[in-house]
Amino acid sequence: MPVKPLLHTVLVALALGLDEGAAFAAGVEPAGRRALRIHDPSTIVAADGAYWIFGTGKRVLAAKSPDLLAWTRLDPALSVAPGWAREVAPGNDRDHYWAPDVIRVGDLYHLYYSVSEFGKNTSAIALATSPSLDPSAPDHRWEDRGIVLRSGGDDDFNAIDPSVLQAADGRLWMAFGSFWGGLFLVELDPATGLRASPASPPLRLADADEIEAPTLHHRQGFYYLFFNVGLCCRGKASTYRVLVGRSRDVTGPYLDDEGRDLRAGGGREFLGGAGDFIGPGHATVLEENGREWAVVHFYDGSREGQPGLALRRLGWTDDGWPRVID
Repeated sequence: MPVKPLLHTVLVALALGLDEGAAFAAGVEPAGRRALRIHDPSTIVAADGAYWIFGTGKRVLAAKSPDLLAWTRLDPALSVAPGWAREVAPGNDRDHYWAPDVIRVGDLYHLYYSVSEFGKNTSAIALATSPSLDPSAPDHRWEDRGIVLRSGGDDDFNAIDPSVLQAADGRLWMAFGSFWGGLFLVELDPATGLRASPASPPLRLADADEIEAPTLHHRQGFYYLFFNVGLCCRGKASTYRVLVGRSRDVTGPYLDDEGRDLRAGGGREFLGGAGDFIGPGHATVLEENGREWAVVHFYDGSREGQPGLALRRLGWTDDGWPRVID
């Protein structure tokens, strides 16, 4: 192994709290690569002595890790397809569900996921809940709570790519969207996980050509909206990159560092591709052991463009903008 990648292996592993011997064994690669094939990673959750992540896959991909380095694929999160799924997306006959997010609300974990067909907005974001993330726990069982939000041909939004945030005041919010009219926001009821006001129209947060994959993050009085522009799912030809804007209010308006409104095509560049690290997307933020990490999928040019997982060290500028520092 060349000297620089080897040094990076040691430094990243030490930053994660491993000793130097574990650093060599873990085999952390440049650009934060992890040995997990995943697309649209959820927020990573630490619980029950492990780290848990979900992603696009048959009845929702699930995986766990003891240390954020080595990952093990688990059985699909949902043991069976919900009965309503084929009616929402009859062309999705593989029970392949997209872009989940997971959050703990009260005593339950809420798993939000998308049921759709590629290139269409005949879509739904659904919810399942469980007291535990660990499939071996006696109380583990994902219970279908039904559809949170649905879109169709008459809507100017696409009900996929949920990102859920609970604010300091306890209110629960979900950003979502892909192409069509851009990215939107709805409020959820913390007691049910479903929409607080189903009759209210979603609030537009951002718009641009080829926009999707929003993520909400709160830090030091600002709400940050990370999102993707470009095209995914094309392996080494993918053009995904991550932009960001921020607002003092979760409902916006979200602006970039030049004051441009995200609803009018604004957005500060956060993370793009470089070398074999192609098309990073679906960014979430992990706070662990006093450090922060940007969690993304990317297309690995050294592995014929296969989607993989990366954790990149996250820092902040003096004026409060996120930046990758590894």
